[in-house]
Amino acid sequence: MNAQRFVAPNSREAMALARAAFGDHAVILSSRSTDAGFEVVATSEEQLSAIATQVATPAAQASRATLPETPTPRSARATVGLQQRAAAQLPPVSPDSTVAQDSETLAMSTLSFQEYVRERMLRKRREALQGRAPESAGAARPAVPPRAAPASTAARAPAAPAPRDDDAMVLPFGRSAPAASAPQAAATPRRAPADDAARASRLEAQLAAMQAMMEERFQTLAWLGQSRLNPIQSTLMLKFIRAGYSPTVARAVLERLPAHLGAADAWRWTLEVLARNLRVAREPGHLCDEGGVFALIGSTGVGKTTTAAKLAAQCVKAYGANSVGLISLDTYRVAGYEQLRAYGRMLGVVAHQAHDRAALQDLLELLANKRMVIIDTAGLGQKDPRIQDTMALLQAPQIRKLLVVNAGSHGDTLDDVFQAYRDTPLHGVILSKVDEAAKLGPAVDALIRHQVVLRGLTTGQRVPEDWQRPDAAALVRLSMGGRGKSAFDPTSAELPFFFTDPVQSGWQPEGAAHA
Repeated sequence: MNAQRFVAPNSREAMALARAAFGDHAVILSSRSTDAGFEVVATSEEQLSAIATQVATPAAQASRATLPETPTPRSARATVGLQQRAAAQLPPVSPDSTVAQDSETLAMSTLSFQEYVRERMLRKRREALQGRAPESAGAARPAVPPRAAPASTAARAPAAPAPRDDDAMVLPFGRSAPAASAPQAAATPRRAPADDAARASRLEAQLAAMQAMMEERFQTLAWLGQSRLNPIQSTLMLKFIRAGYSPTVARAVLERLPAHLGAADAWRWTLEVLARNLRVAREPGHLCDEGGVFALIGSTGVGKTTTAAKLAAQCVKAYGANSVGLISLDTYRVAGYEQLRAYGRMLGVVAHQAHDRAALQDLLELLANKRMVIIDTAGLGQKDPRIQDTMALLQAPQIRKLLVVNAGSHGDTLDDVFQAYRDTPLHGVILSKVDEAAKLGPAVDALIRHQVVLRGLTTGQRVPEDWQRPDAAALVRLSMGGRGKSAFDPTSAELPFFFTDPVQSGWQPEGAAHA
């Protein structure tokens, strides 16, 4: 067999060399990490198919002698050959052993796990074939005329049931074959070619999906093993997870970390990449300098009414009380409109209330000469179906939506919020309650992955003092800064649990090339 060895600095480049030599159907026989780099031994499917025909087991030959021949896809033949080669390379294990016992016997590492899985699948298939072979032989015996028995024995023996045409034997991979019947029985009709083609297509799709999953999993484990051996990457990985960042962002950044950087330079490079990918408002001044109609939307209790008062106070301070208009659409919360009206009295601004779209349209026409009009909406959870009704109420083209999110929310909660408003064109995001958040990593992580523009930060209840313009570099440093020990912080030994599952794809950091 023409197997070749490829050595490269990492697993991705080694697999690329194997594909360049044998094509897209290259088969990886083994892989390991050496002093020279990452080593991969590969060959082609055609050569593995030839090996598969030479090392067929006696049980498989017996089963093929009694069952009709069916065409086997080339990918399935290569898989059988690969399993038999893996079985020859691994130490023998007991058929009745458990996974834990096999782990102790084989002393598996990350790179030998793939051969173990294939060997165990081959063992299960052999057991199934050996168990079915006696059954097929027993089913074929009634076709031979039985020897005449004595009359007394025949009288006592019960009559044997006649074989039925619909008796079938289930074979591996879901294919079934009719049991042997008497010679005078009618032949079972063959399945239509269209059904066989559809079944083969489904099988190939399942094998392709399994191959993609296994490749992604082993690439993740190989990357994790290499990163843990690098003290700089291991330290940065732990900092990412403890700060609340997702494994998706952590791996995307660390995969592109230049290998020649020291600890201090690697830390500065990481902060610069995060700050470069965090989108913030570039326009100078506040939202009141921009002017227009703004609607504050978001979940319950995130601080929309207080944020509306802060924006109104900034506009009053810069352009006077006659430059601001306040509208409340909150008819659900008790005293929601009264709270906004109280803030309006403090600023010398009249607050209005609208119950439907017609009333809102009339108020917008009434306040058309105002520099800034702020609409306070009712708080709705990210899973509330009334969100669509609120968005339909705010369909006017001059209304720009500002999503207010709680900086202290969990990362999964923030993902649900952004997912709920994915069909809504957002003018930007306001990060509220920054002073209450124990960790800012989940919020910054969600802003980076969803690529929304951050328009401002609220850091307290004071109006209008507790408002800050967003600074990407300062916010990233604050999110990555240590805040003491926490019961929820993982240890270095627990990091593999965060990166074992396949990460979400689709986001790639800007301004950072692969190392």
